[in-house]
Amino acid sequence: MIKFQTIDIEKPEFNERMAKEWIQKFVAEYGRKIGELYYMFCSDECLYDFNVKRMNHDFYTDIITFPLNDCAEYLSGEFYISIDRIRDNAEQMGKSFRDEFHRVLAHGVLHLIGYKDKTDEDAAMMRKQEDFCLEMRPNEL
Repeated sequence: MIKFQTIDIEKPEFNERMAKEWIQKFVAEYGRKIGELYYMFCSDECLYDFNVKRMNHDFYTDIITFPLNDCAEYLSGEFYISIDRIRDNAEQMGKSFRDEFHRVLAHGVLHLIGYKDKTDEDAAMMRKQEDFCLEMRPNEL
């Protein structure tokens, strides 16, 4: 099950059905299955506040991922995503909002699979895996 919800913003426009199919497709490529994935879209300020209070991190971020189980086969998690940060990052990197939005959707799932991004080496591998997932994305998404 994959759910898309909002906290303090309007839901961005995207094809939810196709997004779910795409996520299921790339998860299967890693030999995993989807348990329960909850995507929570919010503002920069909401996620910043959450990051400070819950994570003890005093900085803005585009996504925070919380695993909901320890099962290697079935992925379950909550993703808190700042739409403002995605928009700003896309602009700064010269990418479309659509591409950056999809990259972040995949990024959270890749964390559940076990990819990390704290070191330069890990971040490079994460980026490679994000690109792999984005290559499977349908044009209509």
